[in-house]
Amino acid sequence: MVNPTHIYPPSTEPGPFNLNRYARVGLHERRDGTFVNAAPAAPLPVSDNLSNAAIADGLVDGTKFIYKFGFNPDINGAEETVCENGGIYVYPTTAARMYVNSTSVNDTAGGTGVRSIRIFGLDANYNEVSEDFLMTGRVQTLTANAYIRVYRSYALTAGSLGTAAGTTYIANGAGLDGSFIPTGNILANLGTDNQTQLALWTVPAGYTFYLSQVDFTAAVSLANTYLTTKLRVREFGGVFRTLFINVLQSGTYVTDLTIPIALPEKTDIECRAFSSGNNNPVSASFSGIYILN
Repeated sequence: MVNPTHIYPPSTEPGPFNLNRYARVGLHERRDGTFVNAAPAAPLPVSDNLSNAAIADGLVDGTKFIYKFGFNPDINGAEETVCENGGIYVYPTTAARMYVNSTSVNDTAGGTGVRSIRIFGLDANYNEVSEDFLMTGRVQTLTANAYIRVYRSYALTAGSLGTAAGTTYIANGAGLDGSFIPTGNILANLGTDNQTQLALWTVPAGYTFYLSQVDFTAAVSLANTYLTTKLRVREFGGVFRTLFINVLQSGTYVTDLTIPIALPEKTDIECRAFSSGNNNPVSASFSGIYILN
């Protein structure tokens, strides 16, 4: 808290509408319950909840927003992760440089398809890392960074096609089959959307994630057929458990959490589903803010 008996001078720190974004002096309570004095030479950041746009613009110190979404076109009776590759997503156990390739020779740095992509993930210490990668067509090429998680990628530039000529894959392991699809563990593919569809994410090191919304959408054409949808979480060193479960047929189910659920650093979060029928498409998303501890 801030000392209520003290008159605080206006802050000169930049911020939305030039409003005070820092406690200049006074007593401030940390998250661990201890107290520390603030001073004009060492102002303490305080929450700037003027609008969600301030967080999105990076104007709130130590606070970031994440919106993760994914799509699985073919959910059947066995539980699957809501992602473009289907099945249960397999996470790397150690950080490694990833292999990137396309199924088309035209997805190259000078080709008619996608020329470059941006990759987002976490390094060996679970810190956020990203890189811009020049495409090399059907030839598997290693990323510059080593990743223990890859959670998003999208196309940056393209040639005359204005989009991908083939499917771009990011895999943990070398090797291609006859269709130039990786034989190693596929972490992501950009599909036809120039964007990964991964309804999963891992909380970076040093942050706490506050889950505020979960969304599932399904389209079931047969009567008496339904889908069971889940949000599953796994804290570091633990096992996956179900944090949220819902049954739906056709339509959208949105859960807005009035009080967010706090999840610690290095927690894996993913959306899953299974169906009482076959060949059912499902989309899912979740969102919230993550704050530096």
